[in-house]
Amino acid sequence: MLPQIENNPQPSREMTSEGLFLIMTGLIKKVVIADYISGNFVDRIFDNPLLYSGFENLMGCIGFTIQLYCDFSGYSDMAIGLALLLGYRFKDNFRAPFKSQNPQEFWRRWHISLSTWLRDYIYIPLGGNRRGKKMTYVNNMLTMVIGGLWHGASWMYLLWGAYHGVLLAVHKALRGVWRLPEWLKDRPETKAANIAITFTLIVIGFTFFRAPDLNTIGEMATQIFTNFHLSVAPQFIEGYSLIVFAIVLGYVAHMSPQQWTVKTGQAYMELNVIYQAMLLAGILFLVVQTRQSDLVPFIYLQY
Repeated sequence: MLPQIENNPQPSREMTSEGLFLIMTGLIKKVVIADYISGNFVDRIFDNPLLYSGFENLMGCIGFTIQLYCDFSGYSDMAIGLALLLGYRFKDNFRAPFKSQNPQEFWRRWHISLSTWLRDYIYIPLGGNRRGKKMTYVNNMLTMVIGGLWHGASWMYLLWGAYHGVLLAVHKALRGVWRLPEWLKDRPETKAANIAITFTLIVIGFTFFRAPDLNTIGEMATQIFTNFHLSVAPQFIEGYSLIVFAIVLGYVAHMSPQQWTVKTGQAYMELNVIYQAMLLAGILFLVVQTRQSDLVPFIYLQY
């Protein structure tokens, strides 16, 4: 940031248009998707898991993962957009993390400002991967446990950090002894399987992140493994149609090709300023109509 500050930048029309586009996408992620999922479904599941079937508990875990991503990446989009309105350009904080094919790639795409800080100021000073395999695994574990405690002095955050430390260590250990054949590694089915497995592992981790205590985790696990009842899926989709739509919208928008977002942003930037203003007003109207009655703060305001 220092070189930008020293140059005393002035926002161009292109930067202003890009900033407004990011602010609009951030508002949609935060208010239209994240807040709606949270207040109407996710909070209810985590408050009392035993009132819901295993299928609903599983959807609650997936829903929170999408909620957290939309809340935090939406906040980041708005921060980057506001900076552009002032002439400053921030680095990306998310790069489609749910497209990751392994835990290591996930942390290169998720909360990049924190993950790079943990790497540069904790993992590398501890020795990184320069002191042998065993110490590499230990350093991974220590770094992620500290990253968990950074969120707060709570056993759940510590367990979440330790869980990711184990994932990183196991991934590195398996990578050293087991490799897929070249002809199989680049096939679409293999990539899809890797993405699905990684996403499942991430959902499990974020369940620890959201749950208030281990008792809640136990109740949710009990419902999922002993009271799943897939037969309730049609009733769930019918009764929570907007919730399902919001979850699917958040996931599909995230998984869409990056160039779609780039082209959409460019199309907005090329619009006449009158049409830009009209679209911005329409988005603001949508946000006001869908927002919760109570102000829902950003999840990461507490950290």
